[in-house]
Amino acid sequence: MTSLLRYRPSSYLSARTLGELFERIEAETPYGGRAVSFEPLGAVWLKVEGRRRRERSEAEGTAATEVATAEARTDPKLVEGRVIRLGGADWMIAQVDGDAGRLGRSRLMLERTR
Repeated sequence: MTSLLRYRPSSYLSARTLGELFERIEAETPYGGRAVSFEPLGAVWLKVEGRRRRERSEAEGTAATEVATAEARTDPKLVEGRVIRLGGADWMIAQVDGDAGRLGRSRLMLERTR
C-alpha cells in the first residue's frame, strides 16, 4: 500500500515531451531579401533534462541564448541545424551525440535565441 502513496502521476507524465521536427528552408525574395519557411518532418519524443540561459555581447547588442539538453530515440532525421518546436518555442539542434551511453538513444544539445 505504501508504494501507491509514493506514486506521483504529474511527474510521471512530464518525463517525456512531444515535439515537432522541422527543416528550415531559406529562399531569396525578388527584392533581395531572405524568406524563411519550415517544412514539417515529423514528431519526436524528448526528455528535456536541463535548461541554462546565457548572454552574449555582440556588435548589435546583447543576445540572450537558452541552451537545453534532451534525450531522444536515435533517428536519422535528428540532424544538426534542424528545428524542434516544443511548447510553442523553436529550438535549433546544435549538436547530436549518438553515443549517449544507452543503445538506441541520442543526446541533443538544443539552442534558442531570443
